[in-house]
Amino acid sequence: MSDSAYRVQTTPRLAQWRIENLASCTYRKSDPFKIGNWNWVLFVKLFPEISNLTRDNPPIASFIVRVVSSVGGRQAITHPEIKDKVLKNNEDFVWAIEVPLTGKFIIDVEFLDLKTASPNGGEPCSIWAEGFTQQRSNAKAIESLGRMLTEGIHTDITINASDGSIGAHRAVLAARSPVFRSMFSHNLQEKELSTINISDMSLESCQAFLYYLYGIIKHEEFLTHRLALLQAADKYDISDLRDVCHESLLEDIDTKNVLERLQNASLYQLMKLKMSCIRYLVKFGKIYEIRDDFNTFLRNADRDLISEVFHEVLDAWKGF
Repeated sequence: MSDSAYRVQTTPRLAQWRIENLASCTYRKSDPFKIGNWNWVLFVKLFPEISNLTRDNPPIASFIVRVVSSVGGRQAITHPEIKDKVLKNNEDFVWAIEVPLTGKFIIDVEFLDLKTASPNGGEPCSIWAEGFTQQRSNAKAIESLGRMLTEGIHTDITINASDGSIGAHRAVLAARSPVFRSMFSHNLQEKELSTINISDMSLESCQAFLYYLYGIIKHEEFLTHRLALLQAADKYDISDLRDVCHESLLEDIDTKNVLERLQNASLYQLMKLKMSCIRYLVKFGKIYEIRDDFNTFLRNADRDLISEVFHEVLDAWKGF
């Protein structure tokens, strides 16, 4: 049997193991695969590979397991969602399936969250919800800079969003964006009138944009506005914001957002996100679960993007 028979394909939150010709009562164990901080193993038990990390800081996992027949009508058996389960060894999660499984089938493990215990005895912390901005700058400087924005301390520029206005500081904007720096360095309207019109952003999204530039954005606020932030990053040439949005959008691709993510990836030339979305749809078979939405996508999307998706579909059919 080839090594590929034991290989598990992964995205940041999804693991998929394709099994062919598994006879009744046959034992099969996957190769280790990495999700989050841990290596995992499947043999329709799911458990973290035994290591010092697992012993000292076992994962607290929330996940859904599906077994999908890869032939015929792609019938699926789904285990109810597992919520905040501590997984220390191969006995902590076992799914006894009563239906005999033979021939080709796919085991899907979708990790909804992975947490680690707090070192000071507090609530467990998600490894996917860490405050990224606080880790990049000195906390006190960020606090002071944030107060300058939120309390309107010596603001000298007004930003007009689509539904309101907010004050800011030329120096901060110029330091964070070469586009803003150019505006204030030349005799443009923004310099003369001390205003910037950002009519394609709501006031809430504009505020989130400024909170990122000043280093005080909260993770939940970032998640809510990250598509608007991606647009602003592209428009005002803020590469670090573009990179943060790109990495974040890779982390939680699912059937509800994959087509929107795919189109934004194409629009803003985010190749890693684009290929992850196409892989999720094609390699992981999710295209079958969103037929109606995918048909709408085919009617409205860019022709070149549709061509790329179909190219991957044809390659997948050849290989399976």
